[in-house]
Amino acid sequence: MILKNLLVGLEGLKVRGNLDKEIREIQNDSRKVQNGDMFVAIKGFVSDGHQYIEEVIQKGATAIMVQEGCFDLTTLTIPEDVTIIMLSNTRRGLAITSTNYYGNPSSKFKLIGVTGTKGKTTTTFMIKEILEKAGKKVGLMGTIATYINGRRLEDSDRTTPESIEMQKMFSKMVEEGVEYVVMEVSSQSLKLHRVDGCQFDLCLFTNLSEDHISEKEHPDMKDYFESKMKLFQMCKTGIVNIDDLYGSKIPKMFPDNDITTYGIDNFAKLLAKDITITNSYVDFRVKLTTRNERVKVGIPGRFSVYNSLAAICVAQKFGIDSEIIKEALLEVRVPGRSELVDNKLELPIMIDYAHSPESLQNILQAVKSYTRGRVISVFGCGGDRDKGKRPIMGEISGKIADFTFITSDNPRTEKPEDIIEQIEQGIKKTKGKYKVVVDRTEAITEAIKMATKRDIIVLAGKGHEPYQEINGVKYDYDERIIVKQIIEKGFDKK
Repeated sequence: MILKNLLVGLEGLKVRGNLDKEIREIQNDSRKVQNGDMFVAIKGFVSDGHQYIEEVIQKGATAIMVQEGCFDLTTLTIPEDVTIIMLSNTRRGLAITSTNYYGNPSSKFKLIGVTGTKGKTTTTFMIKEILEKAGKKVGLMGTIATYINGRRLEDSDRTTPESIEMQKMFSKMVEEGVEYVVMEVSSQSLKLHRVDGCQFDLCLFTNLSEDHISEKEHPDMKDYFESKMKLFQMCKTGIVNIDDLYGSKIPKMFPDNDITTYGIDNFAKLLAKDITITNSYVDFRVKLTTRNERVKVGIPGRFSVYNSLAAICVAQKFGIDSEIIKEALLEVRVPGRSELVDNKLELPIMIDYAHSPESLQNILQAVKSYTRGRVISVFGCGGDRDKGKRPIMGEISGKIADFTFITSDNPRTEKPEDIIEQIEQGIKKTKGKYKVVVDRTEAITEAIKMATKRDIIVLAGKGHEPYQEINGVKYDYDERIIVKQIIEKGFDKK
């Protein structure tokens, strides 16, 4: 594409050189630069792309985009045939040029953005299931993976990808005839301009709680919330959880936007009533089209009601039939998010990605609130990661669960026994019953032997991960398969 066409939509540019040249590709990684590329230098938290300008010129970059004030270009000898573009923010520059390069793909389908602290992943999967059940071609982009028309393309390494990767994937979705794309939009992606240039048709806010507060993310909750709200500045049609303290502020903040509210406790356009929560499902009454109907969801927990309401709001915006909505919500399963594993023993066995103190506490408290029998927790902590959380998580499980199996979870280069010993320091502060079973499969087996249909087993930590990492090697380890193999193999259940 011609360079000047890549720059459409960017303001305040300072340019030296020819803008009528052909650009092969846009790169923000100096290692990928080839002859004829434009390199966008981004000052990151770890490295600064401006330090690689000489290197990319030697590799054949014919245009360089730099951020004003980040680098003294007079220290370099830059050939006359290399065009220099200077602007105030190269992250935005990367997003807009990527959008132009791939032909503004988000304008060619309905784009639904979901933001919030919790519930993004589950809500996006619910929306995807409903739309697909209605016969629509759907793309999904989020924390777990990217999907196109029901096909899992690649696992994700971040909630919302870098702008150039996102636009490339959007372009692929267009090629495959996708009509709707639902994506998780993180506060970081909004703050760092990754989604600039995207044309959102609908935005959704689930909730906000303290998270991602650090030097490299958000200095405080005010910045965290304001970053989320950039999505509502980009999109005039919104859906909001009115029960959330922050969510309740949004309709007043954006009086000109078309905002639909949902909730359980406060007056909302879509209100759930008569809620029943068991250890294998929730059901509730809600107004679908013109009459109240009962909706059953195969993901237990009060939070599941909120996520379902959000998905219903989206479906209604697009005119999806109420029977399709009900069928989809009954069938939907989210990999590693409160995921119940079907098994012939009919035991409630839940796989959840909870791998931090807060997430472990949340899932155990959630299942404790509706389980008639015991909560049996099976978890470990990853090696070569935050060691301080290990005793904290041990104490949390000891206080909430009725029985805990402390086991192995991605020990990496550490000895599993050393990690477990640190977890034990925390659980010993409680009166909680527990057992150490280093081998994770053996721990799951013992939990299954112990459980009855009234209990619930929570396999925490791995979630959607299909591997166990030991000494730098990732071995196949899908807990859904492990559970089925244990039960199929059979044992004397006493």
